[in-house]
Amino acid sequence: MITTRHRSPSSRPLHMAAARTRRVLASREGPASRLRMTAAPTRHIRVIAALLIAVAFTATACADGTGDRAEGTSNPVDSTSTRAEGTSDRADSTVYVNLGDSYSAGTGVRPLVEDSPFQCQRSSLNFAHVLAQRRGLALDDVSCAGATTSDFFAAQYFGVGPQLDALGDGTRFVTLMIGGNDGDIFSGTIRDCGDVAAENPSGSPCRARYGDTFVERVRERTYPDVVRALRAVGERAPHARVLVVGYPWILPPTTGCYPTMRVAAGDVAYIRDLQSTLNDTVARATAATGGTFVDMSAVSEGHDACQPEGTRWIEPQVGSSAPVTVHPNAAGQRAIADEVGAALAR
Repeated sequence: MITTRHRSPSSRPLHMAAARTRRVLASREGPASRLRMTAAPTRHIRVIAALLIAVAFTATACADGTGDRAEGTSNPVDSTSTRAEGTSDRADSTVYVNLGDSYSAGTGVRPLVEDSPFQCQRSSLNFAHVLAQRRGLALDDVSCAGATTSDFFAAQYFGVGPQLDALGDGTRFVTLMIGGNDGDIFSGTIRDCGDVAAENPSGSPCRARYGDTFVERVRERTYPDVVRALRAVGERAPHARVLVVGYPWILPPTTGCYPTMRVAAGDVAYIRDLQSTLNDTVARATAATGGTFVDMSAVSEGHDACQPEGTRWIEPQVGSSAPVTVHPNAAGQRAIADEVGAALAR
């Protein structure tokens, strides 16, 4: 049975929570945005920026009223039990803690966890909840859409405290997906690739514009950021086994599916290389800090966003009914849970 303990801003009127979310979305519009709205295939979709982590809500969600709902009340699911934030033994008594960004939170998969922060878009069907249910673990899921490694150490939003605060001596398992939002390097570069795709859909406008810049920046910035975060996890939870999950493939190896995914044909392999660099960087950081890296690359091959419904694990930008695109669907989250469970058994 899952026991969840959520980090919800209880002192704030519910309508203020939704209003603040709209202000956050508006204020973060632009190249540095980590939280974005996605809708129809226009230039303002900010396409692949959602790619690995950054997107949180969609115009669809706002249109159907979810943007005005209280935190965590968009299609909520009851938790077995909850504990008020601030309870002194909270971290010490939690067996399993899930950290990380929107891929870890399961953003886009309904229903949301009841009473969880609306901004975090935390799904009750994310891989951590699936795994905890299968294994009967007491889970504290503090993952949050748009999170970077800096949000491990400081509050991401009002009422959404540092993720590391969930850890303690009693923590035995930690899972996380992180790195894609740091410095807006990967998510920002991918977003910009989507913006230029329309200029030359059959060419490689993104490679021509950015070249090796991304690879150099992710190695110089993302690697030390992830190492710092993972070392802190080990210090806060000294008895825990830490499993860091890689990001499943967004695109196929060579042939894309423009405009279903707004990546120019010649840039598909380029985007794959970028994602591979990110995953390799996170894997190296995991090895350097004594954790276990759960590689999703092999198992997710053939389940990218260009595949048909029922086969794909990632929802495409066009032709999907999901409230958030370019993120894992429920099948993708279950697949991640399978791989994490297999890693735990080894």
